[in-house]
Amino acid sequence: MLVDTHAHLEMLEDGAPSAVERADIAGVGAIVSVSTNIESAERTVRLAESFGSVYAAVGIHPNSAHLFEDGTVGRMEEIASNGRVVAIGETGIDHHYDKSPCERQIESFEAHADLAAKLGLPIIVHMRESEDDVEAVLKKYALNGVIHCFSGDYETAVRFLDLGFYISFSGILTFKNAPEVRDAAGKIPSDRILIETDSPYLAPVPLRGKDNEPAFVRHVFDTLAGVRDESSDRLEETLLHNSMNLFAGMRHGGQT
Repeated sequence: MLVDTHAHLEMLEDGAPSAVERADIAGVGAIVSVSTNIESAERTVRLAESFGSVYAAVGIHPNSAHLFEDGTVGRMEEIASNGRVVAIGETGIDHHYDKSPCERQIESFEAHADLAAKLGLPIIVHMRESEDDVEAVLKKYALNGVIHCFSGDYETAVRFLDLGFYISFSGILTFKNAPEVRDAAGKIPSDRILIETDSPYLAPVPLRGKDNEPAFVRHVFDTLAGVRDESSDRLEETLLHNSMNLFAGMRHGGQT
């Protein structure tokens, strides 16, 4: 089966139940639904409790880091105590939009890292035009995690592979204007690669312009198989193994 390691199910306009059903039909047997603030974390955990194939990640997106305040970490920890939670995030640093001050983004990111270390959970990292700042934070911790929706070149990927992180590829991998991403995807060690949709964003070719959803991760998978010149069966096995290794709670039905 395929795993969509990063989707925002609670954002899908036609609802999570329909998307989960279509994902199952497409052979996507597990979905990590990722939150972006406290309210979405609560909704995401409820979704994970409702569907056996859905797992949750709890975090505050860097674009919402200005909402981070006293008590936020305590509430996040409380929500993350649910057995369906398999990761902390998404968190990180975004200098493309800079919707939150850089200092607040770093403060929030470090608090997420502290919580991930405390709970023994992997961390899901958002990184956009912020490689140096993200690397500087992650070097302070000994964490498992993933750089999600990777959009850089192989040299950038190596910086985070050296920190023990996984690299996850989204629909960007299928875009005509992303040759450097495909080059990186062809070189990433097989035990450090993942795929995702980042639904409802970044629908892959040939579905550009549509709302993305977990079923569409099949297109990312097919492109990755071509880039790496691997058989579908072998790549599917590799990706499933990697997903289960990173998100250990999946192996126990959501219980870490």
